[in-house]
Amino acid sequence: MYDLIVIGGGPAGLAAACAAWERGLKRILIVERDRELGGILNQCIHNGFGLHHFQEELTGPEYAGRFVELLSQTGVEVRTDTMVLEVTPGKRVCMVGKSTGYREEDAKAIVLAMGCRERTRGAIAIPGTRPAGVFTAGAAQRYVNIEGWLPGRRVVILGSGDIGLIMARRLTLEGAKVLACVEVMPYSGGLNRNIVQCLEDYGIPLYLSHTVTDIRGRNRVEGVTVSQVDEHRRPIPGTEMDFDCDTLLLSVGLIPENELTRQAGIQTDRRTNGAVVYENMETSIPGVFACGNVCHVHDLVDFVTAESTRAGYAAADFVLGGPTEGQALAVENGPGITYTVPQRIRPGNIQKNAEIFFRVNRVCGKSRILVTSGEKTIARFSRTHLAPGEMEHIVIPGTLLANASGSITVSVEEAAT
Repeated sequence: MYDLIVIGGGPAGLAAACAAWERGLKRILIVERDRELGGILNQCIHNGFGLHHFQEELTGPEYAGRFVELLSQTGVEVRTDTMVLEVTPGKRVCMVGKSTGYREEDAKAIVLAMGCRERTRGAIAIPGTRPAGVFTAGAAQRYVNIEGWLPGRRVVILGSGDIGLIMARRLTLEGAKVLACVEVMPYSGGLNRNIVQCLEDYGIPLYLSHTVTDIRGRNRVEGVTVSQVDEHRRPIPGTEMDFDCDTLLLSVGLIPENELTRQAGIQTDRRTNGAVVYENMETSIPGVFACGNVCHVHDLVDFVTAESTRAGYAAADFVLGGPTEGQALAVENGPGITYTVPQRIRPGNIQKNAEIFFRVNRVCGKSRILVTSGEKTIARFSRTHLAPGEMEHIVIPGTLLANASGSITVSVEEAAT
């Protein structure tokens, strides 16, 4: 029996395994379905990683390489080319690997770190024919950065998520012409720095409140039609623009990879599509933890590392010290908030501070973030700007949580102009 099995060898799984080893666990197994460790970082060859965690700017492979090197200094066992088929509530992991065949392994604790996947064309139901040349942005990124293929010469990008913005720059540098980036919402879904560095610096137009309403072409994409949308995201007749292109990239959102989570009977949150977790990233099954993009979609890998380190420490504490007890406060989202993580906090388990991550559902100027319990406000935080594309977090002293009862609510109050 293993002390800990970590499912996923990307940045979340690597950080969790290193933290658990540091805490004192010795029989740790990482299971990774790809041929090598590193996850999505291996195809993210642009820089901008590591500014928070390593205090220097790294590329994705460099960031992953740092953790692979740390892992090599431990006794953690790694199985690559191995697919996990099932996780049982009793913490048994069923897997099949190229070199090991079918195996069932038991663990005292499990960390779920499977990451996320991209939303596809079928999920958003774009009208039109179904020719070649429609890719998710991540698939195109793999083609260019790992396989060495250019997916197209004249490109339109639907969605302004960070991967799509980064691919606009990457394809331009490879010689393709990116005609436009089209976003159905009235605001971008990506980081502001990526809008500036990947679109504005290269003269690529961003059409907000627009969407693709037709795809033309029989064998290969020959063009797309883009239309403006109203406040209900319905196309406005007479606003159509035609773009002659051979490629359409989709950057329309990421979905946590949670089939194993649901199969195990772990409670999930419909707001994040990830597991409901406590302050130490423990799920509704004691001894099973979730971290990184499988829990909620992050915009910076540094935040994934910090969260996963916390999960690794907690998994080790569970194995070495037993289950965490205590009454839990429910964390609820109030006006202006899309989701909060964690969804539950046990005040008795907070040594100093509790961190809450959240996203807002609209662009806000100068605002206050309020944390309330019933009619009582227990904490206030000021912000000059809030946007849905950027994850926010607040730190609440544990002493303030002692004044709460039943639940706390996080909400946004925008200053009057």
